[in-house]
Amino acid sequence: MFVVWPLLSILALLRSLWPHLWADVAIICCALGSSLRLWWWSRRRPPFTLLDLFLRRARQQPSRLFLVFEGRELSYGQLDADSSRLGWAVLSAGSPSPGDCVALLLSNGPLFLAAWFGLAKLGCTVAFLNTNLRGQALLHCFRSGGARVLLTDQDHLSVVEEVLPTLRNDNVTVFILDGKCSRKGIENLNEKIQAASDEPLPLPLRSGVTFQSPFVYIFTSGTTGLPKAAIISHLRAHRMANFMAACGLSCSDTLYLTLPLYHSSGSLLGICGSITSGATVVLRNKFSASQFWDDCRKYNVTVIQYIGELLRYLCNVPKRNNDQDHKVRLAIGNGVRTDVWKEFLNRFGNIHVCEFYGSTEGNIGFMNYVGKVGSTGRMNFLSKRIQPFFLVKYDAELEGPVRDSNGHCIKVPTGEVGLLIGKITPKTPFAGYMGNKELTEKKHLRDVFCKGDLYFNSGDLMLLDHDNFIYFQDRIGDTFRWKGENVSTVEVADVLSMLESVNNVCVYGVTVPGHEGRIGMAAIQLHPGVDFDGEQLYEHVVAHLPIYARPRFLRQQIAVETTGTYKYYKVTLVKEGFNPTTVQDFLFILDDKKRAYVPMDQDIYYAVINNQMKL
Repeated sequence: MFVVWPLLSILALLRSLWPHLWADVAIICCALGSSLRLWWWSRRRPPFTLLDLFLRRARQQPSRLFLVFEGRELSYGQLDADSSRLGWAVLSAGSPSPGDCVALLLSNGPLFLAAWFGLAKLGCTVAFLNTNLRGQALLHCFRSGGARVLLTDQDHLSVVEEVLPTLRNDNVTVFILDGKCSRKGIENLNEKIQAASDEPLPLPLRSGVTFQSPFVYIFTSGTTGLPKAAIISHLRAHRMANFMAACGLSCSDTLYLTLPLYHSSGSLLGICGSITSGATVVLRNKFSASQFWDDCRKYNVTVIQYIGELLRYLCNVPKRNNDQDHKVRLAIGNGVRTDVWKEFLNRFGNIHVCEFYGSTEGNIGFMNYVGKVGSTGRMNFLSKRIQPFFLVKYDAELEGPVRDSNGHCIKVPTGEVGLLIGKITPKTPFAGYMGNKELTEKKHLRDVFCKGDLYFNSGDLMLLDHDNFIYFQDRIGDTFRWKGENVSTVEVADVLSMLESVNNVCVYGVTVPGHEGRIGMAAIQLHPGVDFDGEQLYEHVVAHLPIYARPRFLRQQIAVETTGTYKYYKVTLVKEGFNPTTVQDFLFILDDKKRAYVPMDQDIYYAVINNQMKL
């Protein structure tokens, strides 16, 4: 009795001084356990990859349910067999060879996973193509990974046919994996897959794979205009998959996944994270706000994965009496606004939200494992030792970090906003972008605090408070995020510049009340004597850009202003936004019903900011 009271007093004191101590200890133990396990797997020859982990689960528990898709259930053993059949079919067709890159243009579904794992069994790197891309952007991504083979399905046949002449000129082999196709230049692989063996593929096919070998290429937009192929090694894929277990995903969970698999959140976190944890995945082809909770109830979902916009969409659905009638205990994702976060919890019940920060290619990541509303991560006494990072002063006018008289970056005090940078070391590498050293170099910051040091420039402004919580503030450079997608302003500007009537253009993102991220806006300057043609502009934009990248607002200027270094002066444009009372230039808004850019007046403006108009 005399021992218990002092012990309880000490525990109470620790809790009052460090309220998140036990959560910190638990996450540190998880991180150390994960690191030890990866170290052990890396010592194997060949190393134990995520594919090996999937195969071990399929071998030990072949009947265990792994995937549910549109009412169809697939066990680990069934998906293993399907991927082997696809691998044998591709191998019998004569290409590719171990170490080659193969591109996938596929919708969410079992076929995507069978193709991914089947190609991995052949020792190939797989490039995930964004299914929203078309034309030159699609060709650019395909070529970036160095692929010579493209796998697609019936859903994307028309998109492939648009670029097929170019693919044939490049001697690219195109396989369609389902249905029938008689188009010259596209080989139908469906019958070969059905007839193929489901026996394991020969291990020597992937004998050259190491933890540093590329596992997948995932395309991310940036300041360069067109998407970049981020290199995801087998080791990095393991680390990203382990992240889901650190958030709390376990073998007893059912994860509801509505994100596209060509994104790292869907494939590496959702699918690979479930393989690592042993969880079951309920996969949808596309997100549906109206069916979301019905699906969760139908499949006894316990964990959901989100991006910020997804939670807002759920909150915008008309309220129901059974909004809190579900088994969801955990939501894992990134990009949710504080007000949406609070509304989500109030409406849908006691769900632990595990918000995180990280980019596909970056070497820095944070996790808010205690559920602090609004925060994107928490620091503990081991965080900076594992991944050394700093927040440094940033000049928005000069679009670069502030340097002192010695040419070194300046750290910001706690509680102030700064540019997030992460030190590049063997333990926190930055692999860069496939086939483009110039773009990789642009993400490097050199001589940051001393001669010769090297840091990764995240391109994000963050704030670290006095309680060791970190908050995302804004994205810098030529990328903004809308509808859960990163949009390159340079790419959009290039598309608008294709019009003969456009002399100059500046693209940027502006905020809209009640919406996550920034929506696209463009300031355009027409050639002298040319009248604005809203219908022509609309048709051009719709034909060349996915829906999330289309500028919703246009601002017609006599001249697009630039800085003294001939960079577009976006600061003022962003501040002025799209309010007709403050913008003196002509303003237009994209109107899908009229299929044109139409003049924007004060009534339309109020409809937009009051969330009465769908964007």
